[in-house]
Amino acid sequence: MKIQFVDLHAQYLTIKSEMDAAIARVIRDSAYVRGPFVDKFEQDYAALFGVPHCISCANGTDALYIAMKIMGVGPGDEVITTAHSWIATSETITQTGARVVFVDTDRDTFTIDPTLIAAMITSRTKGIIPVHLYGQAADMGPIMEIAKQHNLWVMEDCAQSHLARFQGKLTGTFGRVSTFSFYPGKNLGAYGDAGAILTSDAELARQMTCYARHGGLTKGEHVIEGINSRLDGLQAAVLNVKLPHLQKWTAARQRIAARYNELLAGVGDVITPPVAPGRDHVYHLYVIRTEKRDALMAFLKERGVPTVLNYPVALPFLKAYAYLGHKPADFPVAYSHQSRILSLPIYPEMTDEMIGYVVEQIKAFYARA
Repeated sequence: MKIQFVDLHAQYLTIKSEMDAAIARVIRDSAYVRGPFVDKFEQDYAALFGVPHCISCANGTDALYIAMKIMGVGPGDEVITTAHSWIATSETITQTGARVVFVDTDRDTFTIDPTLIAAMITSRTKGIIPVHLYGQAADMGPIMEIAKQHNLWVMEDCAQSHLARFQGKLTGTFGRVSTFSFYPGKNLGAYGDAGAILTSDAELARQMTCYARHGGLTKGEHVIEGINSRLDGLQAAVLNVKLPHLQKWTAARQRIAARYNELLAGVGDVITPPVAPGRDHVYHLYVIRTEKRDALMAFLKERGVPTVLNYPVALPFLKAYAYLGHKPADFPVAYSHQSRILSLPIYPEMTDEMIGYVVEQIKAFYARA
């Protein structure tokens, strides 16, 4: 059996008539930049989270940068974030002129360890960016308390956590702002790059919207110098079709993960992804841990099961951050995960037969080893 890591075409086939009609309407109306499709997505996405403002933009990376820029982050500032994430989280801090300050992660959830944050706060610290990595909420209770004690803002990186919750409350509704990616492979994905920012702060929303549109809310009137970061009409139309299906797709991911958990229990040294109390997991990625990661990965590839390393090098140890001079002992958990994590195939259209085949091959590996 040939397994896909993510099968976006299978998803398309389930919504083909809706999607084809939506794209045709954009072409018919020539609504390629801004327009009614974008307006509808911003309104509906904000309503889903119960916040008043959604600022769409070109991608999730821009969302991070725009939010920090408008919150006044700049040279001489510091921003705290997790040692385990995609580089967009940290590179946008540097792009503002600020210094990125990494914090190690919790061993089970891969999210930032709140017990280590306070020690990294200085007079230059402006805010904290927790990442709800792989689809599980970060430990937002203590993070918000630390931020309140030190008068810091919190910006949630929700690129992988659409509809995940912490103590019953949606991720993306805790911080001053939250940012989202709609990259095609995300739980809610466009057919290209797309992103958004959520906030309850009306003035912040106005300024972020202005900055993302060349510094003006009206064409030809530029009150500041901004950037060009707009969600185009085609991507908005795609997201409008997909958004009503998101809860169903999320439930399917959780069902698949539960089946993996059941079938992989007691198999070799495999550690399936624990879910912390008071949190849930929307399984953008299903990440196991094993001491035999590289050998297992090669074995599965030979048998038609693709796997991915998300992420093979923790942020502090990338060449891009060599100037910070970090050592493995600075981030022991993130460092140890580098050689042990392995993402298995997961997408809503996976069948029990497919799941069973993946698990059979993992069992075959350990039976041989």
